[in-house]
Amino acid sequence: MYLQKINFKNKYALVTGAGKGLGRACALALAEGGATVVALSRTTKDLSSLEKEIKKTKGKIIKVNCDVMNYSSLKQKLDKIKIIDILVNNAGTNIPEPFEKIKQESMNYMVDLNLKAAFNVAQLVVKKMLKNKKRPGSIINMSSQLGHVGWVDRNVYNMTKFGLEGLTKGMGVELAKKNIRVNTVAPTFVATPMVKNFFKNKDFKKKVLERIPMGKLATESDIATAVCFLASSASSMITGTSILVDGGWTAQ
Repeated sequence: MYLQKINFKNKYALVTGAGKGLGRACALALAEGGATVVALSRTTKDLSSLEKEIKKTKGKIIKVNCDVMNYSSLKQKLDKIKIIDILVNNAGTNIPEPFEKIKQESMNYMVDLNLKAAFNVAQLVVKKMLKNKKRPGSIINMSSQLGHVGWVDRNVYNMTKFGLEGLTKGMGVELAKKNIRVNTVAPTFVATPMVKNFFKNKDFKKKVLERIPMGKLATESDIATAVCFLASSASSMITGTSILVDGGWTAQ
């Protein structure tokens, strides 16, 4: 057989920022594939909603109510989880501002969430993976096309996502011999509630769609499917790289 199947039976997949948007989509997709999803979110209501949806399909979920920026709480909560085979390091945000008007609080918040918290989650998970050496590990850091190219009013976001790409390459090289693969998925603008809010500005919507050769937004399913590929043994020879799900944005 040449076609490898995606099957997460008996796998435990931690998804951060699992309550909304891409995190929620990834959690649902992994559950569909048979994984026990360890869903981490700071919003209890979102976790309850996700739990109901996963259980509709007879999927398995472990809810973790936690803010990834609270290191002591994060460590305490993750210490209770014995096995993590897959990490979707998804929690993040963007606060668009022109460079000369970027507020210190905006910059600090994005660096703390998009970079520092992502690093902390990855490090805690890797330590856990190394205790279960016989189980191959896969880490998917949620990046962006703007981790590969620049764009206006998104300098701090660029900085954090380029940083995440660098971290991924370093981790990918260092952890390869320890049975842990590390990659990123780098989406274009995706039809999530956050992007739909941005698109209320018609000029902004026009600029974005003109930049995407395929002329459309990515769907949450597009991203979740790419994540599942990297999480699975079907991508067993892929590490330290990025899958761009960007409709051709960075090819220009």
